[in-house]
Amino acid sequence: MKDLRLGGRERLLLGTVGLMLLFAVWQAVVRLQLVPPGLLPAPSELWPAWMSEISGGFWQQSILDSLSHYVLGLLIGSILGNGAGLICGSVPLVDAATGGIVRLLRPIPGLAWVPFAILWFGLNNAGATFVIAISVFWINFYAAYGAVKSVDRELYEVAAAFGHGSFLARLLHVTLPAASPGLLAGLRTGLGQGWMSVVAAELFGVPGIGARMMQASSLLATDVVVVYMVTMAGLYALTDFLFGLVRDRLLRWQG
Repeated sequence: MKDLRLGGRERLLLGTVGLMLLFAVWQAVVRLQLVPPGLLPAPSELWPAWMSEISGGFWQQSILDSLSHYVLGLLIGSILGNGAGLICGSVPLVDAATGGIVRLLRPIPGLAWVPFAILWFGLNNAGATFVIAISVFWINFYAAYGAVKSVDRELYEVAAAFGHGSFLARLLHVTLPAASPGLLAGLRTGLGQGWMSVVAAELFGVPGIGARMMQASSLLATDVVVVYMVTMAGLYALTDFLFGLVRDRLLRWQG
């Protein structure tokens, strides 16, 4: 059977062709008026809209505003989520004590915390950071928890035989190295979850990409809305690519 696995160049080429086909079909749908005028902008309308946003300084400022609470929320949610997941996965007593709390709070979406963010923090970056941190927290919590639970128990016995029997020693020399692929996978997923939460976090008027999208949609400026949708997708792709480089470097020891 012929090997159908694709190399990096082939994947890039096919991905580019796929995007070109998407934009071609999109352009045709709009030009043939298969959708009502004004509801969907043509791809050819995006460049002028983008240039207008850049010349007015709105695009740059929106990105900076969103990054200010995205990065902070991502850091807080990732650190707390991984920390809690590691502890709950490593200490059965803590796991049992917090199991009910986790099952109660986990299903609540980040958007549901927006009213409390307004009440507790007001209409500022702190509220947006809180909403993003909540969303990122659970992704990292379950990734860390699952990664710890999947560590081979025999590794702990071997570590104890070499004098690493204490909790801290096992954590540093066994748990973290063995669970690192799962931890990094959770961090990577959290990057995307954080960007998806940005719009929800900015619904209540905090400046940023989501707020600019809401302003544009209220004026039926769908071309501007799509510009910021593409911008957010590009920012996610960039952060995901950079994190992938870091992850590959950290996991080189696995061969």
